[in-house]
Amino acid sequence: MNTANKITLFRVVMIPAFVIVCYLDFPGAHWVALALFVLASVSDFVDGYIARNYNQITDFGKFLDPIADKLLVTSAMLIFVEQGRMPAWVLLCVIAREFAVSALRLVAVDNGRVIAAGWSGKVKTASTMVGICVMLIWSVPTLDLLVNIVILVTTVYSGLEYFMKNRDVLNPNK
Repeated sequence: MNTANKITLFRVVMIPAFVIVCYLDFPGAHWVALALFVLASVSDFVDGYIARNYNQITDFGKFLDPIADKLLVTSAMLIFVEQGRMPAWVLLCVIAREFAVSALRLVAVDNGRVIAAGWSGKVKTASTMVGICVMLIWSVPTLDLLVNIVILVTTVYSGLEYFMKNRDVLNPNK
């Protein structure tokens, strides 16, 4: 197993640790949760960098890396939904966008085409990660609302952009 895949596995192991800490009630628990979330988020960039720059791209990594990312973000958002800090429909929009873009990419691959991450997808990912960190640090209703709006807008926009730029992939007349 190469270094990039070990880092991805490390991120997967950190997800339940993050969730458990979110449920514990001790002084500074939210700081520990934040540290785990940030560490897991940073590990995503590190494993990708190592995989690309040291020729460590594997099918295992291609499979597990996006799953780990989505599980990390979804677990944090599920906790916010449970706490009443994020409406479930916002999380549903995030999950629906991920499924839709993943499905679009699968169809594209079947047609011999790769859909790379677009700028709006990167903005969506960064704003979601930062927004989750903000919500882990502060529990302020107005700030929660602002983060929810930013996550929702960037999610919907990036999803629509993926489909608009790649609509030919779904052309039924091919």
